[in-house]
Amino acid sequence: MHDIEPYWNWRDRYIASEDKQSPFFGRVYSEFSFTHKIYNYFIHPQWDEFGSSTLYLKPLYVDYDKSFVIIELIGEWNDCLHNDIMFLKRNVVDQMIETGISKFILVGENVLNFHGGDSDYYQEWQEEVAEMGGWISFVNFRDHVMEEMEDVQLQFFVNFDPPLNDINWRAQRPTHLLQLIDALIKNPNQFRLRG
Repeated sequence: MHDIEPYWNWRDRYIASEDKQSPFFGRVYSEFSFTHKIYNYFIHPQWDEFGSSTLYLKPLYVDYDKSFVIIELIGEWNDCLHNDIMFLKRNVVDQMIETGISKFILVGENVLNFHGGDSDYYQEWQEEVAEMGGWISFVNFRDHVMEEMEDVQLQFFVNFDPPLNDINWRAQRPTHLLQLIDALIKNPNQFRLRG
């Protein structure tokens, strides 16, 4: 797991540690010192800790004018034992909403498992961004993770329908990815995406 780095190809456009409005402003990273673990496996030091002991993230791109963020995740999302959604909502999302972010794109191909709990934080998040004309989308999560999310009925608060799992997001420019996801959310049957 220590070889899995956050996507770095947009670093010429955005770096969260250099963004004064970011919850991660001023963070200093090491390329050689591994301190965070998931399942007793060290992870790459570029991932950001936000309070969870099993889930880490990296804001890949933020556009305050277009009110969106792209966040990549790694680890186990455990609301049941660790209340990860509370840490994500209070320590990251709330600060981003205060800056005007209303569209959240979370990339989850490195989320290994999901264990659901209460949906209160998801509902609160969805209601706040909906008031701003926004939405929450989960992109490229594993099938078994989406099944667990459906079991706790997160589909009422978060968009993670199958078309969103067929996006080759790395091949897109961030603003094009926003447009694509926005179109999919508004009309999911219009698109058939693969690769």
